[in-house]
Amino acid sequence: MKILVTGAKGFIGKNLILSLTRNPMIEVVGVDVDSSLEVLNHALDVCEIVFHLAGINRPEKEADFEEGNVGPLDAILSALARRNRRPLIVLSSSVQASLDNPYGRSKKRAEDTLLEYANRTGTSARIFRLPGVFGKWCRPNYNSVVATFCHNIARGIPIEISDPAREIEIVHVDDLARAFSELVGQESKGAAFATVSPSFQISLRKLVEILYGFQKTRETLSLTDLSEPLLWRLFGTYVSYLPSDGFSYCVESKSDQRGVLAELLKASGYGQFFVSRTKPGVTRGNHYHDIKVEKFIVLQGDAVIRFRNVSTDEYVEYDVSGTQFRIVDIPPGWTHSIENVGSSEMIVLFWSSGIFDPAQPDTYAAEVLK
Repeated sequence: MKILVTGAKGFIGKNLILSLTRNPMIEVVGVDVDSSLEVLNHALDVCEIVFHLAGINRPEKEADFEEGNVGPLDAILSALARRNRRPLIVLSSSVQASLDNPYGRSKKRAEDTLLEYANRTGTSARIFRLPGVFGKWCRPNYNSVVATFCHNIARGIPIEISDPAREIEIVHVDDLARAFSELVGQESKGAAFATVSPSFQISLRKLVEILYGFQKTRETLSLTDLSEPLLWRLFGTYVSYLPSDGFSYCVESKSDQRGVLAELLKASGYGQFFVSRTKPGVTRGNHYHDIKVEKFIVLQGDAVIRFRNVSTDEYVEYDVSGTQFRIVDIPPGWTHSIENVGSSEMIVLFWSSGIFDPAQPDTYAAEVLK
């Protein structure tokens, strides 16, 4: 199946394409503002689904809302009409489409344009009116308060809240990607609105309290309760905003006549701890997670932990040893591996933010070293 994704380099686009390309039966063509017309035209000739994510929300001029949010959609619909093609069209809209402001009016106009076209041509369409979307790779200091707070708090940068009591509605980008992906291969007739589940309501005060709690984990070693679905998603999001040179941190150790003791984390039955023994020269891992976070600590032996961002290909590595108690965080979106580079058996203690579920493992194979 061939799928076209517009706005491919945006936050939602990158996460959706990553999700779709895990299916070997799907071929994705991603286009953005710098894509050639030739690439777009070829995709329109063959695609069976169009995920139209392209749009703007902070233009220089008010008139640009219409041009950025309606114009590209209208151009795609006109091109499909000329080809007499009727792929399923999925539109990323906004809850602000129900509000009387320039951005909301432009999103409503895009919705109406698609609905009119679908009714006139018999094309199937699904419209998602999205609240705030959060998760890995969202641009901070732009239009997502979750991204901004995670980015700043992870770096010790002060944040400002004008109205702490304000309630916001948010959905996680991988829940959205799943809702989009579920349309693939399904029979979708007519034009209709669709929703993403779960969605969450939270005050800015509570959001900040939770994120600062995540930050303090490195000091207190007391892990925040992750049993609630929102907390689990927020924790993965927060860790994904750690700077790439700040994944690891040292913990205090205590020595006596018996040896050395160091605490990793304090948890009340949440998450999962496990240990491995690895022979010299053997590498474990080479996979990544969408939401799940892991922590590694080498207890015996010498290792190299390698990371590659599956979106940007940024690469980092950490040399770690059992001679020091050093924890390395494994953020979502980074494929990672650990290699025993010593001459003896390596012992590593691992922790995962979610107990392994074979039905939803959130573990995807990807070589760190291409």
